[in-house]
Amino acid sequence: MGIAGYSTKSDPYYIDSYTIVWWRFAASFVMLLVYFLIRKPRQLVILRRPPALLLLAGLLLGLNFIGFQEGVHYAGPAISQVIIQLGAVTLAFVGFIGFKEPSSPLKISGFILAAVGFFFFFFQQMNSVPAEAAHIKLGVIYLVAGAWTWTCYAIINKILVRKIPPMQINLILYAVPTLLYLPFVDFGALFQPHTVLIWLLLLFVALNTLIAYGSLSAALKYTEANKISIIVTLNPVITFIIMESLLWLDVSWFEAPGMTPLTYMGAAMVLGGAVLAVGAKSRASHRPHKKI
Repeated sequence: MGIAGYSTKSDPYYIDSYTIVWWRFAASFVMLLVYFLIRKPRQLVILRRPPALLLLAGLLLGLNFIGFQEGVHYAGPAISQVIIQLGAVTLAFVGFIGFKEPSSPLKISGFILAAVGFFFFFFQQMNSVPAEAAHIKLGVIYLVAGAWTWTCYAIINKILVRKIPPMQINLILYAVPTLLYLPFVDFGALFQPHTVLIWLLLLFVALNTLIAYGSLSAALKYTEANKISIIVTLNPVITFIIMESLLWLDVSWFEAPGMTPLTYMGAAMVLGGAVLAVGAKSRASHRPHKKI
């Protein structure tokens, strides 16, 4: 299935990015809609006149998914998970500036380290696989766009959860991309006779969307943006472990661009900088609370 960077339309199980993204949102929307119909039918009133800001958040999330999906297609999963951290770092930065969340010199050092790491990682990867440079550059463009649209979506979501329950928000967030990408769906490829493994993968990515973004909306309601960002930075670590395991097992259905030790060093700089930027304690957190 064309989820990774080197599948083509000649692959019998190829499914294009728009179809995969539509499936993820459509399946998540249907599952959440059924839940509301059974448990909370009155809350479906939000479907009649959703707030304009919520519709914008749904559009941004849909663009984020396409950016990341195409980034994986052209650059591969490992590179994608490093570059997409730009979204988490930017969200933490906006948290300090826009939401007045506390900062510190250590956090600022984290932002600088992450920025240097992004450039180091990118240029090292370009030099290590020059034959794939054009594809990787295109993938990085998609990923940067996807990262920043995710940041904008998360900011709007953080504002909306103050007044609207997270599950109602998600209902619209899933509905907007479902409608947006409907004209681009290849139903023939999506619903062809797949193997059991492919159907399990399709089910997994649908449940992943439903659960992950449901949890994210709830987290944005109760937690600071910078604390959420540090959890997001775990994604590349998990991806590297899984990817290296698959390459070590020499599976025939998975390919990825090679990464040199210097490239991994750049990735470590990005992740280390991201952790410092979003997770280091601020000066405010060291101040003793005044007794009342």
